[in-house]
Amino acid sequence: MRIISGIYGKRRFSIPPAFNARPTTDFAKENLFNVLSNIIDFDGAVALDLFAGTGSISFELLSRGCTVTAIESERMHTAFIAKVARTLKTDKLNIICGDAFRFMRKPGGRKFDFIFADPPYTLKELPDIPALVLNNDMLKPESLFVLEHSKKYDFSSLPHFQQHRAYGSVNFSFFVKQESTKL
Repeated sequence: MRIISGIYGKRRFSIPPAFNARPTTDFAKENLFNVLSNIIDFDGAVALDLFAGTGSISFELLSRGCTVTAIESERMHTAFIAKVARTLKTDKLNIICGDAFRFMRKPGGRKFDFIFADPPYTLKELPDIPALVLNNDMLKPESLFVLEHSKKYDFSSLPHFQQHRAYGSVNFSFFVKQESTKL
């Protein structure tokens, strides 16, 4: 796993071979962050990484100045993320070993500037994730949610959909929840 840019840029960490995770490819991650850097001011932003896996996206966000909450259900994965965070000597990462769906259903009043979700591509509930994030008041007004998924999904007809990007076999759907206007 490589951190591409920011204060931890070019650092590499070996992922344990026993991991049951599919990290976002460096090619896709680099292209995603090139797009995001034109949309988001990362410095001081509060981000959520759902289905954190190896923590690759969390560490990229941290490296660029975000405070991050990472949700991951596998204890081995959260232990690895914690180990890397200790190596980086960061206190801007909150790791929660728990169910991402439970967190989405009850975010506890927390609001984020940016939410990223990279669930297993075979997860049967994957199509439900945009509605859970966007309908449970997790995003600050005009903030961005990005869902990583396989090419078999098309979210373009959903409310708040903004754009789709594909990098090889990795697909990203972008959503922005607009601030509601009161009449």
